[in-house]
Amino acid sequence: MRPSSYSAGHDAPANWSMLRRLWPFLLEYKSRVVLALLCLIGAKVASVYLPFILKYVVDDLNGRGVQAELSLVPLALILAYGATRLANVLFGELRDTLFGRVTERAMRRVGLKVFQHLHALELDFHLSRQTGGLSRDIERGTSGISFLMRFMVFNIVPTLLEIAMVAFLLSINYGILFALIVLVSVVLYVFFSVKATHWRTQYVREMNQADSSSNTRAIDSLLNFETVKYFNNEQYEADLYDQSLARWELARRKNRLSLFALNGGQALIIALSMTSMMGLAAWQVSLGKMTIGDFVLINAFTMQVFMPLNFLGFVYREMRSAMANIENLFNLMDQAPKVVDAPAAAELKVTNGEIVLRNLNFAYHPERPILREINVTIGAGQKVAVVGSSGAGKSTLMKLLLRFYDPTSGTIEIDGQHIHDVTQQSLRCAIAVVPQDTVLFNDTLYNNIHYGRPDAPDADVERAIDLAHLRDFISGLPKGPDTLVGERGLKLSGGEKQRVAIARAILKGSPILLFDEATSSLDSQSEQAILAAMRSLSANHTSVIIAHRLSTIVDADTILVLDKGELVEQGTHTQLLNQQGRYAELWRAQQREQA
Repeated sequence: MRPSSYSAGHDAPANWSMLRRLWPFLLEYKSRVVLALLCLIGAKVASVYLPFILKYVVDDLNGRGVQAELSLVPLALILAYGATRLANVLFGELRDTLFGRVTERAMRRVGLKVFQHLHALELDFHLSRQTGGLSRDIERGTSGISFLMRFMVFNIVPTLLEIAMVAFLLSINYGILFALIVLVSVVLYVFFSVKATHWRTQYVREMNQADSSSNTRAIDSLLNFETVKYFNNEQYEADLYDQSLARWELARRKNRLSLFALNGGQALIIALSMTSMMGLAAWQVSLGKMTIGDFVLINAFTMQVFMPLNFLGFVYREMRSAMANIENLFNLMDQAPKVVDAPAAAELKVTNGEIVLRNLNFAYHPERPILREINVTIGAGQKVAVVGSSGAGKSTLMKLLLRFYDPTSGTIEIDGQHIHDVTQQSLRCAIAVVPQDTVLFNDTLYNNIHYGRPDAPDADVERAIDLAHLRDFISGLPKGPDTLVGERGLKLSGGEKQRVAIARAILKGSPILLFDEATSSLDSQSEQAILAAMRSLSANHTSVIIAHRLSTIVDADTILVLDKGELVEQGTHTQLLNQQGRYAELWRAQQREQA
């Protein structure tokens, strides 16, 4: 059973400090924010003034009688009503247009920052992550920014502003009782909405967890499509996915029922409030204290206040969810990389390409050391091979050279420069890697090779193709270099993918080359061609070759033999065979296998 999915839920109450963290992203368009707020105020003033125009129209028509001709006064009022309503709509549209650019730019900036931060995190994070749940958290977080900004600025604040204006105008014109009904109703509504929303947070959290779980399960299964087929586990995967979907279905049902209870309670408060307002207004009309126009004005104000208030409940719920999603996103951004550049890190200057390892120790976990007291000097331009049984620490040595991890103790120097004191960017720029497991982008064959140096001219790409012995293979494809390689390069064989990786390393043109079992997936003929290419490529470079097939590194200047994390032997192929030690044992074992 694979591990459970990335948790997307959130128990804590809404974290309003997220607004402070978003504020810098909004300041890029300060003038637009100010203009949008002015339009917001204009729209609300027009909205509050509308019921008064309606009152004057009704009172004027009522005073003239049913048969009275339409005079200039009510006609002017009707035109004013239409103009004010148009102004209300136009101010609102202009506000949305102005602030839309601000929100979109904030989403872009945050999205880019998260993307860059993920690439800055150490290898250990990416080995432990669950891509499906992580991608959903990023998606929900960036969408939450748009929702929070749009509804906080254009719904919550305007609605509260309008309620305050209406309560003030009602108390001035019609007495404190009308204003009290509005204020008490608003307080009850907000109190109930907050309490009920907190109660149903658990169901929202369960739904998000189930959503992330099912998405992680689906992506994990599809990324391992071949493994599923190898073991005939299609139904097993379908059952696991269905279990995730069943949890999602149950969580959705609970969420829907709790939403029904919340909406029902809100509707009851609004219904009682509107009935009270209309009843009081009708009673005042019957006493002759108010006109029919006043009754219409009270009715319009009641609708104007309580209908947005009903929507306010939905907005608050969604804002709270959005803030939880944004907090997940910012928590991800707060995760500090374990491997960082030194404060005064300089650019690595590679003159000769000499690599020195001094007293190097490393452990992924303190109780399980991987490398112990490694002391090696790799001369400039030398071809050095690292061999040993599985788990001896060969690939770990490569990861330390690339500074994917920092050593537990000891140092690594390139041309006398401690790699901890130079930027990671310049370090990795100086090293080209041919990994053991080549993963390609779901793009064309040509673009995957070009990825080694995106600004390289076409002539350099063609040269890399020739040196990696890919020309005949590409010529035999129906679409040639424009052939799509599929997700993770699954349309290519292991040997073809490794030749693409070698072409990328050739194109990168770095002074130091790392080959991590680069010929392990090649047939004998392809292997000899690649070895010839590697020899010509390594002529003026410092090369470190992690090898499983010892026959491929017999011409190495020095062979380092690792055993259980310790350097037990080093020398040329002939010297090591004459020593009759660990290397000789590995050589004889492979010769027997080939025989």
